[in-house]
Amino acid sequence: MARIAVIGAGMGAMATAARLAVAGHPVTVYERGTTYGGAVGRYEREGFAFDTGPGLLHLPAVYRDLFVKTGKRSLETCVDMVQVDPAVRHVLPHHGIDVTLPGASRGGVAAALDSAFGAGAGERWNAVLGRARDAWDATRRPLLEEPLRPGARQSLGGDPYPALRRSGLLRRRPPTLAEMADRELGGALAEVLTGLVRGYGLDPATAPASAAVLPYMEQTFGSWYVRGGMRALATAVYERCLERKVAFVFGAEVREVLVRDGRAAGLLLADGSEAAADTVVCGIDPRQLPAASLPWPPEAVPARGDGVPGRLTLLLALRGARPAAAVHRTVVHASGAQVTVMRPDDPATRPDAEHEAVTVSAVHGPGTSEPEELLKLAEKAVQGLRERLLWHEVRTPADIEAATGAVGGAVPPPALAGAGGRLLQPANTTAVPGLYLAGGWAHPGGGLPHAGMTGSLVAGLIVEGAEFRGSR
Repeated sequence: MARIAVIGAGMGAMATAARLAVAGHPVTVYERGTTYGGAVGRYEREGFAFDTGPGLLHLPAVYRDLFVKTGKRSLETCVDMVQVDPAVRHVLPHHGIDVTLPGASRGGVAAALDSAFGAGAGERWNAVLGRARDAWDATRRPLLEEPLRPGARQSLGGDPYPALRRSGLLRRRPPTLAEMADRELGGALAEVLTGLVRGYGLDPATAPASAAVLPYMEQTFGSWYVRGGMRALATAVYERCLERKVAFVFGAEVREVLVRDGRAAGLLLADGSEAAADTVVCGIDPRQLPAASLPWPPEAVPARGDGVPGRLTLLLALRGARPAAAVHRTVVHASGAQVTVMRPDDPATRPDAEHEAVTVSAVHGPGTSEPEELLKLAEKAVQGLRERLLWHEVRTPADIEAATGAVGGAVPPPALAGAGGRLLQPANTTAVPGLYLAGGWAHPGGGLPHAGMTGSLVAGLIVEGAEFRGSR
């Protein structure tokens, strides 16, 4: 069987490694850092514990499938995963609106929106998500479950969101998400939709209307939390890799992908040693490696993450018990910016019941570029925040870059149809035979579920060859 070298121990890279090992390939993962998980990190201090990356999982079926296909024990037997309900609280201070939306209840969401935004708001919201469902159904398979084929940028470049006719938005070009939301939702309710999408690192003013599939995905498939913190999910995937005899080499920075006789032949490490391989999988931000060893097709260059923002995160240790009525996830919207406040009801995150661990994060940009700005917005979600604050830690994009190597600390968004294909990530195959791309910087993009999907795609392409057409 082919010897396979995987660069990086992020979630997509490990998902790929586990699937390839099950297929009988000897797999070795080379990670520049001292641990696994990539952006799915954890910070602990004085009995407090915080997720430093994603705080929730959407589309849990991706990881359920990974565990089914790679061993006898299911995902639920390896982690304690619970659906978050209520799903999310939205605070719009400038509108005087504070609304909590239930999980897995289309009717419940509509009723809550009617109460907060006025009669008819729930109907308009459900109509938009219904059209987002049409876009999801039209693109789910080619966008998420199949390898990105030649010509896919053209076929997926058109926006599949069926914007309302006679809106005035279709005369010159497809509407942006912000334009669609303003037309079909209006006012403060539009801010809820665009704010959710902005949280993925996308600008509603330039993102296509098809970005509405992201709120649709959240509401339809739910938001899930892993007890002990999301780091426990990374640990479960790492342990599954070990069960499948995947080898890990930590502190092994890769300098270059070796290409000999026209195909990938291994890795050159920072210490000058070489690791021979028959196949190489790059599971990191490819911009960390010399361009000569990762040749890009011209149409893929804009999708490499240039200009993708990083995140600013505050880890807050609070005195006082977490209120029983506190919502796990709150989004505070303010003038084109917003923060996400995570308050998990999890004893593993705090020293005792008289303290609380809170994580506040935002896409780094105007209004959210300084810790003080995030604290001011977080005060709208956590009553008495300043008085309760014992200490806080700041995680900047520079910290993310230092921990994961991602250039500029950028966090890649999920791939989307529309916008002429500019929001698609590079294909999992490359111009170099034997060299593949996995993780959030490859098709189908960033986020826990999308990065996990690369495992199925890359493993399928390596095991079955170019004829692989995706999962069934």
